[in-house]
Amino acid sequence: MFAPDPTLDPINQYLKAAERARKEGVDTAPCALATADTSGRPSLRVVLLRGVDARGFVFYTNYGSRKARELTANPQAALCQHWPALEEQIRIEGPVALVDPQESDGYFAGRPRDSQLGAWASNQSEEMASRDQLASRYKEVEARFGGRPVDRPPFWGGFLVIPERIEFWYGRPGRLHERLLYRKDASGWTTGWLFP
Repeated sequence: MFAPDPTLDPINQYLKAAERARKEGVDTAPCALATADTSGRPSLRVVLLRGVDARGFVFYTNYGSRKARELTANPQAALCQHWPALEEQIRIEGPVALVDPQESDGYFAGRPRDSQLGAWASNQSEEMASRDQLASRYKEVEARFGGRPVDRPPFWGGFLVIPERIEFWYGRPGRLHERLLYRKDASGWTTGWLFP
């Protein structure tokens, strides 16, 4: 049974957990993202985590999407990854910031071409008349770019969740789960344990 090391900083704790999960065949990209609008109404969806480093946790989206509009109006987010096969869960909370445009360019350039074209074709989260409308827009974008490289749309890029609170949850028999909590303040990270 895995035992966490509370002396590790939380980013390294996360990176070790993700590496261990990948070795067990777990896809560590899917992540639930919770946002709230200015009235406090919550919204939840799954995004793909595309980067983790000392700054925090990065995902990409259309800046006109519902999630992006909510994050712009209320720049706080919560992420949750649940890996049932390992009985592990990681929860992250904190403010958000836009990723540097050059970083978004680099990530976009590495996406499959059809995903690049799809980013241009989709008014993400907006209503459409039919699927035919999306197919038609995709064909238009495909013709516009011909055989040349697809530039990143100015309305598409990354968000960085800057962690202020990270919880590592480990399933244990008898529901005596381990919950290791990291909190960030002006002096750095503090750790503690939570009742299950």
